[in-house]
Amino acid sequence: MNKLRGDNYTEVTEFILVGFSHQPKSQIIFFCIFLHLYLGTVVGNILIIMVVWKEPRLHTPMYFFLCNLSFVDLCSTTTNVPLALVNCLRDCPTIPYNDCYAQMTISLFCGITECCLLAIMAYDRFIAISNPLHYTLIMTMRACFQITATMWISNFLLALLPVVTVPVRFCAGRNVVNHFVCEVEAVLKLVCSDTTVSEILMWLSSFFILPLPFLFILLSYIRIVVAILKIPSTAGRRKAFSTCGSHLTVVTIYYGTLISIYLKPQNKDRKDQDKIIFIFYGIVSPMMNPLIYTLRNKDVIGALRKAAGKTTQVRLSV
Repeated sequence: MNKLRGDNYTEVTEFILVGFSHQPKSQIIFFCIFLHLYLGTVVGNILIIMVVWKEPRLHTPMYFFLCNLSFVDLCSTTTNVPLALVNCLRDCPTIPYNDCYAQMTISLFCGITECCLLAIMAYDRFIAISNPLHYTLIMTMRACFQITATMWISNFLLALLPVVTVPVRFCAGRNVVNHFVCEVEAVLKLVCSDTTVSEILMWLSSFFILPLPFLFILLSYIRIVVAILKIPSTAGRRKAFSTCGSHLTVVTIYYGTLISIYLKPQNKDRKDQDKIIFIFYGIVSPMMNPLIYTLRNKDVIGALRKAAGKTTQVRLSV
């Protein structure tokens, strides 16, 4: 719905989300896929947070950052997926103007935060491998809390800046978003007013999302490889590499999908392909993170078995 304000501009009160509406027979399939992926994401990430919180052996910087990563994944998927589920069952899915901008801001915030967390986790692994004797002195829990608190606050302000500070105006009838969520690029295509400042601020935010953290991760792993090659024993080198395997897998999946979305030529023929890639980035990747860290981590597996054993004992006693 639009309210006329003169000069061919309107005050947009809601957006229409196109999604996959040109394939109505497939809507129920998308609903089932989204629902199963979302439930898997919620259960997996909550399980990681609970296990780390309850198991004293996991009260270390690495698992502290992992809990933050799981929480970010929960926030990210909960921001987008429930609305996508509802829209799969509607003939003309819409979203209010304010809700759309809130969704964009939270999604941008979660994206920046996850990139920063992956960079911090790479630095944590570098310190653990290159300087193990001083690791507990450098990566104290107090330092971890300070790092994450600074990251959460600064990233929120950074995400809020390009979306809120610059007012935009929409032309009459241009409120149809060619996506199943309020994705930033899809919404900005509808703006009729000058978007130069918004694009500059968005570019600055993108710099903190992609190149800067990725460069930090790359440099950290170069130094990690150099440190591992200095380890004399083959078993020691293998153990050191294994501590980085889960994180490196998550980084590869996450940045691979991000790069395929934002660092490729834009054309009309790839719109549906972009949506599918966004599903992998926004839904599949957060669901896979707990699986990757669980399947490749003996400490987490042991904590899960311990928790399952206690639950079984409680049920038998009852």
